Amino acid sequence: MKRFLRAGAFFVLVLLAWHYGALYAVKKGWLSPVLAPDPLSVGQYICGAFRDGSMTTAIWVTFRRLLVGYSLGLVIGLPLGLLTAQFKAFRDTIGLVALGLQTLPSVCWVPLALLWFQQSEKAMFFVVIMGSLWSVLIATETGVRNMPPIYVRAARTMGSRGLHTWIKVILPASLPFLVSGMKQGWAFAWRSLMAAEIYVTILTGDGLGRLLHYGRELLAMDQVLGVMIVIVLIGLMADKILFAPCERFLH
Repeated sequence: MKRFLRAGAFFVLVLLAWHYGALYAVKKGWLSPVLAPDPLSVGQYICGAFRDGSMTTAIWVTFRRLLVGYSLGLVIGLPLGLLTAQFKAFRDTIGLVALGLQTLPSVCWVPLALLWFQQSEKAMFFVVIMGSLWSVLIATETGVRNMPPIYVRAARTMGSRGLHTWIKVILPASLPFLVSGMKQGWAFAWRSLMAAEIYVTILTGDGLGRLLHYGRELLAMDQVLGVMIVIVLIGLMADKILFAPCERFLH
């Protein structure tokens, strides 16, 4: 209860600072009223967007793209991470490429996706996969390589070999690193998808990124800030509902 009250008081102060800061900026002439909306107008946009269904539709489309792209990133990244940790040849090739590509901003994949897949859903999925794949691969490799070697030696002493060692010893021991890598990969996938939805124009199925883009084109700052708030809230909910319980259980 104390944590809830402390967090509530903090966000009330943030909203008050936002409200009076916007009024002061408009009064001083630093910003026009269009570019400095108060929290009430942003809240009215969010409520209206949920009432007319545009926000709900955008969230569903974005989540569908995210789940497909992120799942493919996991399916590709986890086995590659295991191979990279096990074999030096993979570590010197794929591991080196992963380290380099992880530093590449996600938006850099958008022009390549447009050239290869045009303005389509495939371009969205490609950007999301490229955004999450490399962080998952590196986290998997780190988890396996940082596992205490005594675990594998003890298992082999008791007769464990091959696939049994991987399933019963190596993977369970590296699970904390894998969950951290999945969490980091989800964050990168989320950012990649927002970049893709902003820059890839498709005829149907607009997501949250497109709402953000339309708000910018129409100079609707209340829409821009409202969509940004929804994106942040979805990120917090995913962390609290999906990843935080898994991390607590593993620890």
